[in-house]
Amino acid sequence: MTEDELQAVELLAVELATLAGAEITAALSRALIVSYKGAPDSVRDPVSEVDRNVEVLIRTRLAEHFPDHGVLGEEIDEQPAGRRNIVWAVDPVDGTNNFINGFPWFSASVGVLEHGVPVVGALWCSTTHRLGPGVYHARTGAPLGLDGQPVLRSTNPQVRRRLAGYPGGNKTGSLPWDLRRTGSAALECACVAAGMLQVARFDGPFVWDVAGGVVLARAAGRAVYVRENGRWQPFERFGTVGPDGLIDVTRDWRRPMILGEPDAAEMACRLSG
Repeated sequence: MTEDELQAVELLAVELATLAGAEITAALSRALIVSYKGAPDSVRDPVSEVDRNVEVLIRTRLAEHFPDHGVLGEEIDEQPAGRRNIVWAVDPVDGTNNFINGFPWFSASVGVLEHGVPVVGALWCSTTHRLGPGVYHARTGAPLGLDGQPVLRSTNPQVRRRLAGYPGGNKTGSLPWDLRRTGSAALECACVAAGMLQVARFDGPFVWDVAGGVVLARAAGRAVYVRENGRWQPFERFGTVGPDGLIDVTRDWRRPMILGEPDAAEMACRLSG
């Protein structure tokens, strides 16, 4: 995409994330209809009416603006992304279990991939470094923004021990960070980009969990690694290159990932083996 096209896509991504945030906020004042994926008695992978409604809203808007783009959403598989050049990866509510329990750590994530490479991201977050909701956003070649303003934050040198988003909170003593697990991978990506977390590791996120967050992290100068073929390596793209040279972005992509300040991300890779 050209710079003008990237700007247009970023504006739409911000609009969609903002709309998602408004729907999520409005739903907090009422009882939610909740179901669970998998077995009838499952208590894992909850889905609320808001998850589905927000994804339908986003897909409708995308079809109006970019009908030739693919959509990869968590809740609806009616339009597979396939081998389209541009794919929107959408998580309407990331952190649904937090959301349905009223725990204020969740996000709506919109990421845009070009040939599998994340190029635009917009994340509405229930809380930000300004202690209120907002949309973090970025595009390739541009700095990290929050609600249209650049994010300019510096690390306090007096803070001797930083925070990390890490699975397995019982391992705090063996790692050089205090560990936090928010229940929302997208939100943790935004926290890494904004400097609230020094690093974050995810055991097996889906594309829609981290696509937008990868763009935010890179815009803020963070490093991104993925574990493939038994080793950590710099992340390049989601999906695989087919024999015809096209990128196949599928729902079943899942890889361990690490995002963080460059030195911290490298350390996390070494500590993760």
